[in-house]
Amino acid sequence: MSNYENKVAELHTTAGDIDIRFFPDVAPNHVKSFIDLAEKGFYNGSKFHRVIPGFMIQGGDPNTISGGPHTWGTGGAEKNLRAEFNSVSHKRGIVSMARSNDPHSASSQFFIVVADSKFLDKQYTVFGQVTKGMDVADKIVGAKRDRNDRPDEPTTITSITIRDARPDEQGPAPQ
Repeated sequence: MSNYENKVAELHTTAGDIDIRFFPDVAPNHVKSFIDLAEKGFYNGSKFHRVIPGFMIQGGDPNTISGGPHTWGTGGAEKNLRAEFNSVSHKRGIVSMARSNDPHSASSQFFIVVADSKFLDKQYTVFGQVTKGMDVADKIVGAKRDRNDRPDEPTTITSITIRDARPDEQGPAPQ
């Protein structure tokens, strides 16, 4: 797991950049999967397809690259991940993997909570935290949306850069 420790993802989006530090100490397989997918360009061109003010923004669905909006939220990577539920609370800025009703169905979709959402604790795998760019997440969540929480003009992830974490971005997951 050493290749995945002390790494940060820089999400470059059409609304600005969001930096995410990872928590391999509590969710090693989710961190590895996200980094591997990002380095392969899996997320490039995908959109934040679900935005709920006062709650979260969700992205990472490959269907948002070429599929119609009716397919958004249903796509994923080839492999599902076993849940790595942990004690990190869903406070503003936390990054978790989205899933279906099956706890072991997370694959590529992730969400960033824009407000404390403790009701999600120990039900979704927390694997990171925004260290820079919550203003961008706030901009994304404020987009005009339809009744299914799909933004009228979705923000696109143009690319993701994985880099070494600075000292202030390192350390264990908060407990």
